[in-house]
Amino acid sequence: MPLTPEQQAEIDALREAPQQTLRATVPGMEKHLYVAHQVLDHGLVRVIDYMGDDSAICQAARVSYGRGTKSVQNDEGLIRYLMRHWHSTPFEMCEVKFHVKLPVFVARQWIRHRMANVNEYSARYSILDREFYIPAPDQLAAQSSQNHQGRGDILQGDEAQRVLDLLRDDAMRSYDHYESMLSNDGQQGLARELARMNLPANIYTQWYWKTDLHNLLHFLRLRADSHAQYEIRVYAEKMCDIVADWVPAAFNAFRDYRMDAVSLSAQAAAVLKRRLAGEVVTQEQSGMGAREWREFTEQWG
Repeated sequence: MPLTPEQQAEIDALREAPQQTLRATVPGMEKHLYVAHQVLDHGLVRVIDYMGDDSAICQAARVSYGRGTKSVQNDEGLIRYLMRHWHSTPFEMCEVKFHVKLPVFVARQWIRHRMANVNEYSARYSILDREFYIPAPDQLAAQSSQNHQGRGDILQGDEAQRVLDLLRDDAMRSYDHYESMLSNDGQQGLARELARMNLPANIYTQWYWKTDLHNLLHFLRLRADSHAQYEIRVYAEKMCDIVADWVPAAFNAFRDYRMDAVSLSAQAAAVLKRRLAGEVVTQEQSGMGAREWREFTEQWG
């Protein structure tokens, strides 16, 4: 695990000191509080705090008071209706705060989702640890020949080892220089905010990331998708497990109407209707471009 004995002891102490509360709690989420779930080689995701549950979503939608004004079955039906019809504000009533430890290049991709409160570890004030993300051999892939943002075939043998050696050696050399620039042994030492320039993008950073459920689900829809980059997808997949324990009805609806659902353009829907009516439709008759038609036929035959 990417935790020191001192960090684990702090987590254990927090979990062994429960507090009484009148607010809504979720047993499935309580088991995640403070627990560090390992991701990648040195990364982690853990829940620091949360607010709300499935019933809070329904309460907001009904603008009612109290809890249990409707049955669980009715609550699930309402949540599915809200998700199916793309309502957003009821899901914003639930919030969660994560502590995430992740490589810098993953963080820069993650931060593009501009819908959370973020506080990141500052290398201007503190010294970063000597921890770098080094991919597992089965994640070393060549550039895809068809997708400018994707991966192709897995590197094998000597080529894979050459890449691993370069990644590890470059990271260690950069950190050695970082330490050397910071050193005040016989010299003044470079400011931390300048010395960090030399560090590679696979060094680990940390942040607290707080968001509401609506925006979290949007993040997960994109980043837990099979086409997302592996290094951010594994974080999203772990967060999916956590959200499923936190708001199971909302997550099941999200999975059915977002993650596992299919979105069709007006042209694609028209083609499907014509096919169901027994008509043969070509690309020229579909109103779709070549790429869209190829994607359509790959999915629908």
